Amino acid sequence: MMSNDDAISTLNDLIEISKDGEEGFLKSSETVDDPQLKTYLHRRSQEVKESVLELQDLVRALGGEPATSASLGGYLHRRWIEIKTAIVNNDNLAVLNEVERGEDVALKAYREAAEKDLPPMVRLVVLRQLDGAQRNHDQVKQLRDQLELQTH
Repeated sequence: MMSNDDAISTLNDLIEISKDGEEGFLKSSETVDDPQLKTYLHRRSQEVKESVLELQDLVRALGGEPATSASLGGYLHRRWIEIKTAIVNNDNLAVLNEVERGEDVALKAYREAAEKDLPPMVRLVVLRQLDGAQRNHDQVKQLRDQLELQTH
C-alpha cells in the first residue's frame, strides 16, 4: 500500500483537477444561453464542489494539507473556453465540446488514481467519485450529441 504522503499527493492532484471541473462547469453555466443547460451546468458545478470538499477532508484525515486551488492547466482551459465562446458568440455546442474535453481530463486522472494501491478508505472514495466523473462525462457527451443533431 502506498504511503500517506503518496496518497495525499494523489488526492491533491484530484482536488486540483476537480476544482478545474467545478470552475469549468460554473464558467460554462454563465456562458450558455439555454436555461436548462445553464441549470444543468450550474448543478454539476455544485456537485463537483461537494466532491472537492470530500477529497479535502480525506487529505486532512491523512494528516496532510489539502490543495485549495485549480491547476494552471485548468485556468488556461477556462480561458480558452472564454475566448472560444466570445468568438463563436455563445455557441452552446462549442461550450459543451470544451466541457467534454475537461471531463476527459478528469476521467483520466480518476482512472489513474484508481489503479494505484490506495489506502482502503481513500480507494472507496476515489472509486465512487470515478463513477461520478464517468457519469458527468457521459451526460455531457449525450447533451453535446443531442445539440449537434439539432444544429445540423
